[in-house]
Amino acid sequence: MSFSNSLTQQSAASPTAEAISGSVERVTFHSEESGFCVLRVKVRGHKDFVTVTGSAAAIAPGEFIECQGNWLNDKNYGLQFKSHRLVVVPPTTLEGIEKYLGSGMIKGIGQHFAKKLVKAFGESVFDVIEETPDRLLELSGIGAKRKDRVVSAWAEQKVIREIMVFLQSYGVGTSRAVRIYKTYGNEAVAKVSENPYRLALDIHGIGFKTADTIAQKLGIPKDSLIRAQAGVRHVLQELSGVGHCASQREKLVESSSQLLEISPELASTAIDTEVKVGNLVEEIIDQRQVVYLTPLHKAELGVAAGLTRLANLKREGDPVPWSYIDADKAIPWVEDKAKIQLSDSQKQAVILALQNKVLVITGGPGVGKTTLVNSILRIIAAKQADILLCAPTGRAAKRLSESTGLEAKTIHRLLEFDPKAFGFKRNRENTLKADVIVVDEASMIDIVLMNQLLKAVPDSAVLLLVGDVDQLPSVGPGAILSDIIASEVIPVVRLTEIFRQAATSKIIVNAHRINQGKMPAQAGKQEALSDFYFVPADTPEEISEKVLQIVCERIPKRFGLDAIKDVQVLTPMHRGGLGSRSMNIELQKRLNSNSGPQVTKFGWSYGAGDKVLQTVNNYDKEVFNGDIGTISSIDLEESEIVIEFDGREVKYEVSELDEISLAYATSIHKSQGSEYPAVVIPLATQHFMMLERNLLYTAVTRGKKLVVIVGQPKALAMAVKNQKSTQRLTALAHRLRVDADAVIL
Repeated sequence: MSFSNSLTQQSAASPTAEAISGSVERVTFHSEESGFCVLRVKVRGHKDFVTVTGSAAAIAPGEFIECQGNWLNDKNYGLQFKSHRLVVVPPTTLEGIEKYLGSGMIKGIGQHFAKKLVKAFGESVFDVIEETPDRLLELSGIGAKRKDRVVSAWAEQKVIREIMVFLQSYGVGTSRAVRIYKTYGNEAVAKVSENPYRLALDIHGIGFKTADTIAQKLGIPKDSLIRAQAGVRHVLQELSGVGHCASQREKLVESSSQLLEISPELASTAIDTEVKVGNLVEEIIDQRQVVYLTPLHKAELGVAAGLTRLANLKREGDPVPWSYIDADKAIPWVEDKAKIQLSDSQKQAVILALQNKVLVITGGPGVGKTTLVNSILRIIAAKQADILLCAPTGRAAKRLSESTGLEAKTIHRLLEFDPKAFGFKRNRENTLKADVIVVDEASMIDIVLMNQLLKAVPDSAVLLLVGDVDQLPSVGPGAILSDIIASEVIPVVRLTEIFRQAATSKIIVNAHRINQGKMPAQAGKQEALSDFYFVPADTPEEISEKVLQIVCERIPKRFGLDAIKDVQVLTPMHRGGLGSRSMNIELQKRLNSNSGPQVTKFGWSYGAGDKVLQTVNNYDKEVFNGDIGTISSIDLEESEIVIEFDGREVKYEVSELDEISLAYATSIHKSQGSEYPAVVIPLATQHFMMLERNLLYTAVTRGKKLVVIVGQPKALAMAVKNQKSTQRLTALAHRLRVDADAVIL
C-alpha cells in the first residue's frame, strides 16, 4: 500500500498505524468541496459503532469502507479512528444495499424504492441498474424518467469510485484524490495518465515533487521531455516564490538539469518547447537572455503599461480630476485646519500630488507620511473629489482607516474579487469610481496584484503610492516600489526628516540608525522605561530561554501588555531552535495549554485561544496570507474550527487547516504590513543567511510601543552591516524607462 509524501510523513510520525474495515451506518458530516467526512461505522470486533474521520469524494450509509490510520482518544468525544487513507467499496449484503440505495446517493431512489428494488432483484440489483436497466420499469412507480435518473446517477457514482481507486493506487492520498476529481471530473484518469505533471499546474496543494512521484509510478521515464518541461516550470515557480519575476536562461538550464538529473541539452529543449506552447516567454533585457513564466511576463508588461498610461495622460495635458488648486493658498489653509506645520519636503510633496497623475511617497517611521497623506486628502476633499483608500492586507487597511478617518479596504475587496469566477469584477471594462486612489504599504504589493489594481484605475484618476522602500520587498514576485523609484520616470517624494515628537521614540531613532548601517543606541542604565532594548545572550539555547521569559513574564509584568494579543515574536527563519516553528511550540505550551478540545492536523495541534496565522490567500473566506487570528471554538463533532480575524469569525473545516499555522512566533517576512504593540526579535549567528539590514529594519518597524532584540551582539552587528540583499530579477524599471523614452520620441 503506497501513500503520498505528506501521508508518509504522517504515518512515520504515527508508529501505531493500522487498518480497519466495516459498513457505514451513518454519515455524520461530509463536505462535497473537500471530501472531509465524519462517519459512524460498524466494525467487526467492536460492540459499538466506531467514529471514523477521513476524506471521500462520495460516501453513503450501507457502503463498506477500508481505512488505514490511527486511533485517537478524544477527551470530549471518546475513541475515534483518524484515517489517512479511506477506500469505499459498494455494499454486498442485502441490508447494506438497501441502506445505500435509500441514502439519497442515487438520485431517483429513496428509502421506499430502495426496499422495492432489493425485494425484487436482491443482491443483483446493481447489475440490473447497470446492464439491464429496462427491468426497473417492471416495478410500479418507476417510469422512464425515473429510470433514466437512476441509471445516470449510478454511472456517475461508479466513475467516482473508479477514479478514486486509480488515484489511490498511485500513491495519491484521499484528500488530494478528491481535489483532483473535483477539478477534472470524469476525465481525471485520462488526464492524469496522459500527463501527471499537469497536476502541479492545475491542483492547489500538489507540487512538482508529488506529480513527479506519480509519474514515476506510471512509468514515465526520468529523461522524458514532459518531465523536463514540468521541471523547468517548477524551477521558475520556486524562483518566483523568493521574489524573482524571471531567470537568466543559462541559470535556468543549469538549475533544471541539476534538480532533474537530466542533460543541459534536454533542459534547454524543454525551455524551447515551453516557449512554443506559450507557458514561458523568452526575452532579451539589458543584453541578458531571460525566461519568464507567462503570467508573470504579462503582469510585468501590464504594470509598466498601466503606470505609463496614467503618467502620460498628464504629459499630454489632461487635467487632474479637480479644478485648479493654488498650492500657495492650499498649504497654509490645511496647516491651519489640521493645526500642523508641514516641513519643506512635505510641502513639496503636496505640490507634486496636486499636479501629477502618479506619485510615490516613501520614507521610514516618524517622517510624517501619514500627516502628508492626510493633508493631501483634506485639500482634495475640499474640491469634492471621490477618494478611495486601500492596502494589501486587512491589518494594513485597518491602520490606514484609523490614521485617515476614512474607509480603507484591502486591494482584493476594493477590486471586488469573485471567488467563483476567480477574478476581479473591477478591471479595464469596469473601472473604479474615484478621483484619487491611495495605496498604502505599496512595498508589499507583488507584480500580479499590482497589475490587477492598475487595470481598474480609471484614466481620470490620480494614484498615490505610499510605502517604505527600505523594508523587505513583497512576499510574491516583483519589487514594485523600488523598481518604480529606480526608473526615475514617476515623481517620487522621499521623506527623511524625523519629526521632534517621533524623535523621542527609540524605536524610530534606532530604526533609522539601522537603516543607515549604524548600531542601535542602548537605553541608559538609569533610564525610566524605554521602548527599545537589546538583551545580550551567548548561545541559541540562552536566547530561546530569554525570549520565552520576556514574552511570558517580563513584558506582561513590567509593561502591562497581554502576552498573546499584544506581543509578537518575529524570527528571521522558520527552522531551527530559534525558528518560528520551534518557538511556536514552546510559546504555546506556556501561554495556552488549555484542557479543551484539541485538533492535531498537518503537524500542528490547535486549541481554543491559540493565535494562528493564515499562510495562503483564501478568497472564499476573504482571509489572506499573513492575517493573524485567534481560535474562538473547536467543534470536533462537526469537525469545524472558528477563527476570529479582526472581529470577524471565519469557519474552517479540519481538512482546511493546512492553510494556517500557530502565530505566537512568525517570520519577519510574514509580518509585513502589520504592527504590533510589542515585538521580540531573536537574533543568532546561526541565522547568518538571513541577517540582512532590511530584514532587521522591517522587524524593528513592526513594533509600536516596544521592541526587544534578544541575541548575540555579533549577530546584531552582522544584520546591521549586511546590505547584500539578493537582487530580484525584474525588468519593471527597464520597461518604464523604455516606455517613457518611446513617449518622448
